[in-house]
Amino acid sequence: MTDLTLDPAERMGRDELANLQRERLRRTLARAYERVPHYRRAFDAAGIHPADLRELSDLARFPFLVKTDLRDNYPFGLFAEPRENLLRLHASSGTTGKPIVVGYTRADLDMWAEVVARSLRLAGARPGELLHNAYGYGLFTGGLGIHSGAERLGLTVVPVSGGMTERQVQLITDFRPDLITVTPSYMLAILDEFRKGGIDPRQCSLKVGIFGAEPWTNAMRAEIEDAFRMDAVDIYGLSEVIGPGVSMESVETKDGLHVWEDHFYPEIIDPETGAVLPDGELGELVFTSLTKEAFPVIRYRTRDLTRLLPGTARPGMRRMEKVTGRSDDMIILRGVNVFPTQIEEALLACEWCGGHFLIELTREGRLDEMTILAEARPGSWDPEASDRHAEKLATTIKGTIGITARVAIQPPGTLERSGGKARRVLDRRPRV
Repeated sequence: MTDLTLDPAERMGRDELANLQRERLRRTLARAYERVPHYRRAFDAAGIHPADLRELSDLARFPFLVKTDLRDNYPFGLFAEPRENLLRLHASSGTTGKPIVVGYTRADLDMWAEVVARSLRLAGARPGELLHNAYGYGLFTGGLGIHSGAERLGLTVVPVSGGMTERQVQLITDFRPDLITVTPSYMLAILDEFRKGGIDPRQCSLKVGIFGAEPWTNAMRAEIEDAFRMDAVDIYGLSEVIGPGVSMESVETKDGLHVWEDHFYPEIIDPETGAVLPDGELGELVFTSLTKEAFPVIRYRTRDLTRLLPGTARPGMRRMEKVTGRSDDMIILRGVNVFPTQIEEALLACEWCGGHFLIELTREGRLDEMTILAEARPGSWDPEASDRHAEKLATTIKGTIGITARVAIQPPGTLERSGGKARRVLDRRPRV
């Protein structure tokens, strides 16, 4: 029986969806070429014109958009609409240079609310339920993006934002929300606060946690689900493409994130050569927007590493596997490629570990060194046993990842907490 609560695109078959994508892609390419000087220059330099797109596979002939292009056109150079036609601006934190500024027309905001509402419904949310939204509000797209989609679905929203962890726990306890949206690393900080206050997190009202904005492992999923006795699912998005709601994991299948392909066309490429890879192969995720007015993106290299798989909960929409890391977050230590998520998985297999960690990179002479500062779980701190635990973990990391790392176990509550994205790597190596 057809689920009438779904949007029509969620019920499309692959052929019908491909026809829609082709039509929308042609319009997007033409609009970008006509209205955005950067795209006109890039397409002309590549010897390609929007009219050359006849099949979806022809998109591979068009040039990539990379993060430096966004920063070089700061603040409004990539907009396809005059600034005065926009209803909202968001921006990245700008920690590595100028912030990336994105804009939204009324139609963009409406589409964004639609895909977030779809995402929350796929996560198990239903109209009338209460959502505790602990994503940051402001220039970051997380808080307001989730908020608009939740209201579109008919949820009651608690716009608590990030930080003030003790208050987060109080509101969860007093308001009894059904769902929480937050970064997974900050959920661990909320868990610590529950335990600090002597409150059993398994007795709280939360049924579903919707986590995103940073890579996280299935080991962390198991940690959170066991601690709170709730379902933990993944949401994916990035400001450059729209914000949260580009893809969503089903609470029923928990087998990867369904991409809303009627609005965002995904490709997987080889990070080194840029060649498009077939579905099922691991590579870098690339997105082209199909319906955005203010800020169209053509073949934007996200740097996120994943693979595309057939749809399950939404058969017509392909899934992207849980992001395993970012090509620009990869650590190269003495010739070995390491991702922070690999360290996280090894840590969360240890009973003593609370999930908070920091990777510190230094250089002794000509050799790079890695130190993993790993915080003990409250109630599991044993200074006498810490050296033994650290040595055992270092041996495991050497045997599974292939790197030699020093492990230093820290007392509970000593590592830095963040109300947003966690900082996992502190690179103290001298610049060359």
